[in-house]
Amino acid sequence: MVLCRSFLWLGAARRGATIRAMQRHLKIDLAGLPEEGKSFAGELTGEIFDLPEGDARTVGPLEYDLRVQRLGSELLLTGSLAAPFEFTCVRTLHPFIQTIRLDGAAISIEIGNEAEIDATEALREEILIHFPVDPRCEEGDVPQKCEIDPRYLSVDKPAADALPTPPRAAGDDRWSALDTLKDLKDQP
Repeated sequence: MVLCRSFLWLGAARRGATIRAMQRHLKIDLAGLPEEGKSFAGELTGEIFDLPEGDARTVGPLEYDLRVQRLGSELLLTGSLAAPFEFTCVRTLHPFIQTIRLDGAAISIEIGNEAEIDATEALREEILIHFPVDPRCEEGDVPQKCEIDPRYLSVDKPAADALPTPPRAAGDDRWSALDTLKDLKDQP
């Protein structure tokens, strides 16, 4: 994480980018944006992701190194984004850290009549749509052995594993009326 952060900051500093301290919003003043564009680099607090309880958890800031340019009625942001998250492995149910890294990010924001654009939500969405569908710890920043504990497999489960079988959930009552119709059909 430190290597990634240093890389983004050094690259941005070489291009003369505006480097800001960690903040809650990335606001771009359109009046001060040169026609050839401008570079922006910095960090947005991980709180911008506002993820629900039980979902992935942010463990660091969103780092950005972007070139921002106005193209007609749109604002084009290109560059790199990176944010670390703690996911739960779908196989092992163990937590692991994975950094979502987008090196070729390209985001277009409609400008409208605004003098200042808050690009925070667009950056947030760009990271979130790249979340893994089925997070596995073998794909984490520090890959781990990703195997299902054989005690939890139901196929060929030995009787002596000392894991209780959970009771069946109560059936859905809505289907019972159809079951009685089927029973009537089977009668002479």
